[in-house]
Amino acid sequence: MTVTSWNRLAETCVLLDGFHALKHAVRFGAEVPMAVAVDREGTLALAEELAPDVRDTLDGLLTEVAEPTYASLVPRPHPTAVAALAVRPSRAAHLEKLAHTPRTAPVVVLDNPRNLGNAGAVIRLAAGFGATGVVTTGTLDPWHPTVVRGGAGLHFATAVERLDVAELPPGPVFALDPEGDDIRGVKLPDDAVLAFGSERSGLSAELRARADHLVSLPMREQVSSYNLATSVAMTLYHWSLGGP
Repeated sequence: MTVTSWNRLAETCVLLDGFHALKHAVRFGAEVPMAVAVDREGTLALAEELAPDVRDTLDGLLTEVAEPTYASLVPRPHPTAVAALAVRPSRAAHLEKLAHTPRTAPVVVLDNPRNLGNAGAVIRLAAGFGATGVVTTGTLDPWHPTVVRGGAGLHFATAVERLDVAELPPGPVFALDPEGDDIRGVKLPDDAVLAFGSERSGLSAELRARADHLVSLPMREQVSSYNLATSVAMTLYHWSLGGP
């Protein structure tokens, strides 16, 4: 492996920052043309302990590099000192998956999100619940390296794309809003599009106009809001229970 070849691939590939991001990407079928570790044997031992299902694959992928070389490849070194490059999944395939009906799980929409770490946490949650995908509107890139780091590589376990509000997947839109109906009395169907406003300003006027239903999460008086990822987790959990 050379730094030059890494840098060339990095122009078009997704950075997998850390052992867990690489583990999840491999587990969910990512194409990984290059992977490095400061301590190759230590990383394989970690895989044997935490992810034996991908240990042999990592054995064939990992190249050991010196710590200064590793540090030069990533914007912020990860405690596991592991990094890899993965081919970004086909946008066309993701759009087809998002548009396909009937769905067996909702699509999560983040309306003009601002915080990269929050977006990553939501993608990790959505993958854990088996959501069909996560769509962002606005300017934030859901495949930004910081988002992928926050999502622990689970972008490869669900369909992650950026779309305009007018391009949202089909299905009834349930938008989270403090003035909406209490979610505990609402059944969220499998084909729901679950929309969450930005951390700073809530739902955009365009998304609100697109919504079929406004729903709210239970919240104690004088508490202003939940963290975005917490709101998504509560909503997906309610959906998973099949309530009310």
